[in-house]
Amino acid sequence: MTKILPKSVQELIDQFSKLPGIGPKTAARLTFYLLSQGDEDIKALGKAVYYLKKNLVICSKCFNISETDPCVICKDPKRDKKTILVVESPLDILALEKTNEFSGLYHVVGGAISPVDDIGPEDLRIKELLDRIEKNTDNISEVILATNPNLEGEATAMFIHQQISKFKIKNIKITRIARGLPVGGDLEYADEVTLSRALEGRKEY
Repeated sequence: MTKILPKSVQELIDQFSKLPGIGPKTAARLTFYLLSQGDEDIKALGKAVYYLKKNLVICSKCFNISETDPCVICKDPKRDKKTILVVESPLDILALEKTNEFSGLYHVVGGAISPVDDIGPEDLRIKELLDRIEKNTDNISEVILATNPNLEGEATAMFIHQQISKFKIKNIKITRIARGLPVGGDLEYADEVTLSRALEGRKEY
């Protein structure tokens, strides 16, 4: 197949194939779909991809992706600054915000502890979370652990809980989102109702 395809077509198929969840057949369909589109649509797509990271920064407070620092959530005066919800990735924030059930702040640790993948606590933004809690400038009263309900997520939540507990800061409650989420699932794929129930049913860790 590679030999009969123009080089530019094969290169785009190869690039699409690198995306998560995209196999060679899907990559080929996407490529040939773009071939059927007008030049303006293709230019718009190319421009969006090209500028994807150019206008983005990482929020210095919560480590979410944003166009400003601090991000719109961290600088929103209406958010409850006494509650921090810990997630693995910015996609999790997007999923949780759709529920309209949480009005506090977030902290993105950037993944989960996974010895198999050689990812330890030092590879995540756990230290930054601990520094944030230790300084306690916003009089934090609750830390919600919302890492994914799989082995890696549970290990990460347990480690964070142990580290926060060492501070022995009075009036800080550590909770874990309830089992409204399927074990082995990811937050970004959960629907709004499931996430809402998980937030409502959280319990002290």
